[in-house]
Amino acid sequence: MAMTADLLPDDPDALKAMVLARDVENARLIQIIKELQSHRFGRRAETLPEDQLLLGLEEAEQIEAAGGEENEQAAPAEHQARVAKRRANRGALPPHLQRVEMVVDIEDQACPCCRNDLHRIGEDVSERLDIVRRSCV
Repeated sequence: MAMTADLLPDDPDALKAMVLARDVENARLIQIIKELQSHRFGRRAETLPEDQLLLGLEEAEQIEAAGGEENEQAAPAEHQARVAKRRANRGALPPHLQRVEMVVDIEDQACPCCRNDLHRIGEDVSERLDIVRRSCV
């Protein structure tokens, strides 16, 4: 709502009222910005209650959501390609391939503080395909 000098009233009291109204609006907008920043960048445990959001924010969210739906409807093939690429799982290696088991172990099997034997608490297993030149299987 841009005003030119021609549209402003000549009455000083009316001008003061307009300035005060703008100050109140600016303070409200600054408070909204601070709340949204603390919600977005603040601690995750301290979320904004839904009843504190102002009605003016709902309109902006609706416009943004409508724009997102239009983008998804405009390019469904691209969206499905992204989803398929994200879900790419090559699965396990075929069972007919030769396996080489490699165990990586530590040299010192004693606890550094009490010198008792260490216990195995877990292990990671992975398979990797490697090409070995000139091998007869």
